[in-house]
Amino acid sequence: MRPEHHEESGGDGLLVPMAWMYSEYIADELLVTGDLMEPTTLEYRAGRDALALTIFLSDGAATEELPVARVDELRLLTAYGASWRHWVCARLEALERPTAPAGLPDPGLALARAAWRWLEETELLAADLDAIGPPPWEPSDADDEAVDVRVWTQAWQLGLPLGHLAVHLH
Repeated sequence: MRPEHHEESGGDGLLVPMAWMYSEYIADELLVTGDLMEPTTLEYRAGRDALALTIFLSDGAATEELPVARVDELRLLTAYGASWRHWVCARLEALERPTAPAGLPDPGLALARAAWRWLEETELLAADLDAIGPPPWEPSDADDEAVDVRVWTQAWQLGLPLGHLAVHLH
């Protein structure tokens, strides 16, 4: 991960989490240009946080437009079936090991941990994709009307596919 850039003001200057802020900016831009969700929804926040966390933990944000290799990397990391949750936990654990000089905590890492905590602890009411029956053109054994089954789902489980789709549309 790239080091934080900040101007020294002498003494105990404020560290600016530029890597995290830029990761959030890129994630936000990907989601806005994909026009997948209203930016005011919790689902959008879940997508932005999941994507920003992925960008931040995969060695930070690029300095310019996202290169093709980076977009491919993000697609692979956010793909369905990938062990994204395990990858995030392992990367956060690796980054929490003290590598910087004592007394200089990484402000971006603190924001990344806060985003991960929100993604894990927040549950959103969403359609139960496992309960969806066969397509309407296929015969069905059920005589009941279609019931909108909803379940509480961890925010990252909704945000990750949204982020993946935004990267795919980029």
